[in-house]
Amino acid sequence: MVTVLGSGDSLLRVIETAFPAADIHVRGNEISAVGDPREVALVQRLFDEMMLVLRTGQPMTEDAVERSIAMLRASENGTSEGRETPAEVLTQNILSSRGRTIRPKTLNQKRYVDAIDKHTIVFGIGPAGTGKTYLAMAKAVQALQSKQVNRIILTRPAVEAGERLGFLPGTLYEKIDPYLRPLYDALHDMLDPDSIPKLMAAGTIEVAPLAYMRGRTLNDAFIILDEAQNTSPEQMKMFLTRLGFESKIVITGDVTQVDLPNGTKSGLRQVQEILEGVDDVHFSRLSSQDVVRHKLVGRIVDAYEKYDSHNGTENGTHQGGRNKRK
Repeated sequence: MVTVLGSGDSLLRVIETAFPAADIHVRGNEISAVGDPREVALVQRLFDEMMLVLRTGQPMTEDAVERSIAMLRASENGTSEGRETPAEVLTQNILSSRGRTIRPKTLNQKRYVDAIDKHTIVFGIGPAGTGKTYLAMAKAVQALQSKQVNRIILTRPAVEAGERLGFLPGTLYEKIDPYLRPLYDALHDMLDPDSIPKLMAAGTIEVAPLAYMRGRTLNDAFIILDEAQNTSPEQMKMFLTRLGFESKIVITGDVTQVDLPNGTKSGLRQVQEILEGVDDVHFSRLSSQDVVRHKLVGRIVDAYEKYDSHNGTENGTHQGGRNKRK
């Protein structure tokens, strides 16, 4: 019973707070609820879903309970498309490595992961902290380990470096390394750190700036373009046309965090207008509700979106102006 209610009834308190119109009673190994019929029905469904998750050996956390409640309410209110249940979302394992399992935590994340399985090119678009790149990299490692592909290629536009790259001290590798470091960090979460240098030396894993993709045809590879909001339309077209046989592309980005010079249109914004509806190309859109970092991150994202909407700004820049939010 502790696994259902949580240590010190911590999970029960989360549920009671979320369903104030239902009185939940625990008697021994029995849980019952009385009150508003719709709320009581949701409480019963919630406990059923929690039991399904627990039977897989996966523990329930306060965060998992809160996300399950959000999914059930969205389904009840008709604001969620599809029939996925919380248990289906929370028990979909992607990759197990170094004592931890990587899996989606929200319905939109599950649909994003499913889209990667079904389509050749997938765009993951959403705010910071929604797991866009992390889940894509987990799918890439899974594909490599299951021999669906022979190599992984990870790339980012080194926008901040620009023409100043040549003036930075050190070798070319040392100059571009800071811009690619987040990709290395994710790899270290998913693979034995000692194996990564060997895989990179063999060309099985390649981490390189976007400019290095020009002129290449990428066959039998899982290719991820991160921070795609910082590509120009020309760079986006160049990257997409690198696609070779037996390959898969995932492109991730946040159109509210564009670092391009004023007057340069984001390739990620434009490509949605061009490729939406094209066969075997899918756009997965995540929101502040899918943020899996600190809860405050989701509130910050919402606050900025509200501010931009109220003040007629986009990405912190007044439409028609040149003042960028610092």
